[in-house]
Amino acid sequence: MDYTNIQNIIDLDECPLGNANFTELCQKKIDENGVLTLPKFLNEQVIKYLVEEASAAQHKAFYSNSTHNVYLTKNNPDYDDEHVFNRQVVSSKGCITDDQISENSPLKTLYQSNIFRDFLAKVLNEQKLYEYEDPMSSINVHYASEGQELGWHFDNSSFAITLLLQAPEAGGSFEYIKDLRDSEAGEMNFEGVESLLDGIKKPEFLKVEPGTLVLFRGKNSIHRVTPTRGNKTRMLVVLAYNTKPGVSLSKSAQMTFFGRVA
Repeated sequence: MDYTNIQNIIDLDECPLGNANFTELCQKKIDENGVLTLPKFLNEQVIKYLVEEASAAQHKAFYSNSTHNVYLTKNNPDYDDEHVFNRQVVSSKGCITDDQISENSPLKTLYQSNIFRDFLAKVLNEQKLYEYEDPMSSINVHYASEGQELGWHFDNSSFAITLLLQAPEAGGSFEYIKDLRDSEAGEMNFEGVESLLDGIKKPEFLKVEPGTLVLFRGKNSIHRVTPTRGNKTRMLVVLAYNTKPGVSLSKSAQMTFFGRVA
């Protein structure tokens, strides 16, 4: 199969990216819901290929286990340790980076595709999207094995783009609450976050099957991925773009996420 041809990667019957009506519908969905899911985005054959490719590269992954607050900031000494701002959650995963992914991978073809990038920009109401300047950050593959999870948090970026390659036997569920805070207004909503962490407020659940493209606005919508259960590793691709050219992930962030610097 020729994976330099985008038509061999995306199911353009299910997801006609160049169709103005389809694009407008996708834009409306993410504006209303804060999330867009496109099931069957990837062709069945390419899903299988990418799972095999990711499995073969898993030994290269950098594994991290960290604790953090939901705001992804340092603790505030003005609050006690039990205050919701300082409460810690756990995140753990493995990760391989763009420079560890073959140049012949369908992921590179997809990421660099003009029709895909133009579609994303229109749906996300951005003028243009750019790849990262550093060689590691544009495409990442995340691995979550038994017990690994992504703790509750708000994103620092305004959007996230992911592709699920392989679901685990159990767990690995994406949960979220839309617009739990208003970061632009400086409203952190301590009461709402505390209610969630204490199990009082219940999140929504996003059903995602392998091959599904997900666009998510997580700056104000808190979210997590529940712990993986079973022997089957959850594999997820993160496609990271910037709204300005020439942006690199900071050296400290590279070390935190990738265990090395470019």
